Amino acid sequence: MPVPAVTFGSADGPALRKRRRSGGSKVRSLLKHAGLISFGFVMLYPLLWMLSSSIKPNALIFRDPSLLPTELDLSNYTVGWNALLHPFSHYLMNSFIIVLGSVLGNLMSCSLAAYAFARLKFKGRPIWFAIMLMSIMLPIHVVIVPQYILFSQLEWINTFLPLIVPKLLATDAFFIFLMVQFFRGIPKELDEAARIDGAGHARIFFRIMLPLATPALATTAIFTFIWTWNDFFSQLIFLTNPDMYTVPVALRTFVDSTGESSWGSLFAMSIVSLIPIFLVFLFGQKYLVKGIATTGIK
Repeated sequence: MPVPAVTFGSADGPALRKRRRSGGSKVRSLLKHAGLISFGFVMLYPLLWMLSSSIKPNALIFRDPSLLPTELDLSNYTVGWNALLHPFSHYLMNSFIIVLGSVLGNLMSCSLAAYAFARLKFKGRPIWFAIMLMSIMLPIHVVIVPQYILFSQLEWINTFLPLIVPKLLATDAFFIFLMVQFFRGIPKELDEAARIDGAGHARIFFRIMLPLATPALATTAIFTFIWTWNDFFSQLIFLTNPDMYTVPVALRTFVDSTGESSWGSLFAMSIVSLIPIFLVFLFGQKYLVKGIATTGIK
């Protein structure tokens, strides 16, 4: 008679342990998701607060810190758009010109330099590659003074040239290193097959390497767009004429250190300036993740 009892107990034991493990995994999953949501909210809180402040009256921005405004004031967007010397679209266009030139310059120059380091054999290549990597450690404050003197002698101050021309000379070593790692992951047999067919370096670069390096090129374009769009220091140094102001410099003019600052207009135009970055990241995140992942693996 005790045999059936033992049999039933042995059958219920694993099932009970399985249900316990399943219940424990669900609790851990809920706790993990709750923690991630809480952390995400903390990270997004400044952006949400700025969005909420952009639709509040100026008198309530710092008096009412809640995310849900008690009073709506959409005039901050219309006032901020026309508050400066030019409409805010003028400064957006200036930033787009600089960003477009920087993106095209980095894509062209950095890919060429990366191809040379990855595929060409020339004297002193390891030394030059090490020097290129060491330049990543140089802060912008070290080179900004000689750059300003050089560009001033060339009469390039208050033009977009100091912000675009260096990109055409492969000055961003990070993107060169990124593409070098990607090019090294492409089989050399493709180059050899192309040379057998009579292709030179130019044809190999444009017909084989660049199409295969689309993730790395997309990553370079996205990072260049974001960093150039948000660059305040360099644009403040080289662009002193209000007609040449870009978005970061124009936003700074909303803050008056000696008088009353227009915080509502500042936050409203800050939200407007974030839209291009959001769209670029939204549509390019697939290539961004793929480019970084494949470069790290190879």
